[in-house]
Amino acid sequence: MITKPIQRNLFGEELVIVPETEGIKYAGSKLKLIPHIIELVRETNAKTILDGFSGTTRVSQALSQLGYRIIANDVAIWSRIFSICYLLNKRPRSYYESIIAHLNSLSPKYGWFTENYGGEPNNGSALQKDGFKKPWQIHNTMKLDAIREEIERMELDEITKAVLLTSLILALDSVDSTIGHYSSYLSKWSPRSYNRMVLRVPKVIEQKEEHVVFQNDIFELLDKIEADIAYFDPPYGSNNEKMPPSRVRYSSYYHIWTTIILNDRPKLFGRARRRCDTSDTVAASVFEEFRRNPATGRFIAVEAIERMITQIKAKYVILSYSSGGRATAEDLQDSIKKVGKLQKVVEVNYQKNVMACMKWTNEWIREAEKPHREFLFLIEK
Repeated sequence: MITKPIQRNLFGEELVIVPETEGIKYAGSKLKLIPHIIELVRETNAKTILDGFSGTTRVSQALSQLGYRIIANDVAIWSRIFSICYLLNKRPRSYYESIIAHLNSLSPKYGWFTENYGGEPNNGSALQKDGFKKPWQIHNTMKLDAIREEIERMELDEITKAVLLTSLILALDSVDSTIGHYSSYLSKWSPRSYNRMVLRVPKVIEQKEEHVVFQNDIFELLDKIEADIAYFDPPYGSNNEKMPPSRVRYSSYYHIWTTIILNDRPKLFGRARRRCDTSDTVAASVFEEFRRNPATGRFIAVEAIERMITQIKAKYVILSYSSGGRATAEDLQDSIKKVGKLQKVVEVNYQKNVMACMKWTNEWIREAEKPHREFLFLIEK
């Protein structure tokens, strides 16, 4: 049974109660959009929802707590771990408390992570003797080395391991010295980096629904699943035609989480000590593609969005779109008209924190030319 907590204000208007979620600092976070996503989902009477680019899983977490069955997918392995933690867990939080306490009690250890990502306080400077700035102070990376080694040593089932790794990532995220990603680090240590990392049990719930987790390219998944509604938030590239796709892509922004999950000690390069498999020579997502298709003259990214919406076996689609995205408003409008009927548009102005809903008109196209706009489209196929 779908839980739909409804409260009304003094004017009788429905208020959306948003379940509590948690996650890391993330450039693509949709935390502020969750109330609007919930509202749009409620209008469809959906039961099964595909979160096609689940990222930190905040959307999946919220919808699962409202009783929806979730199919979560993302190409990033750390996103898969988050999904397993928050969607597949069927144990009470108390089950993990003794394990987390054991990990917190481990003695610090100098290891691979400390060698590459740990730094001395240096009177406030994050620049080390080796010429590199570091994302964490050494007292925290030594705990990381000890904890990650112990997690690997323990005989754990998939869900328990995912919960512990999620706890480790959340703890590290709370004591880093970055502006929210790991393609570069601060010159001066952030105040939080001096704190001692402490693992806590993630805010997991005992799931009743049989959720499903995938780690696929979205086009490899579309023929395998069916859902009542699909939520798509692809990684749009810049809409500046003179620029290539994002020079540092999502796989590069969060390379360290991949390494912590895999614990594979990869070859590193650059001042941020990135994984070699996240270098700029590695192909970006098709949704970040900046070029036009020479055969059609259309942006390749826009064609990919259209193909994705066409192929998904779902009656409804909610599509996120940012005003700085590669897909121009006019191109996106044409694509939506080809694949279905636009039922509603939700606009969010992040600068002014203004929300507005409107029916299908050309008005949203004019708004899309302005910066810091995010749109949610509810499309009925």
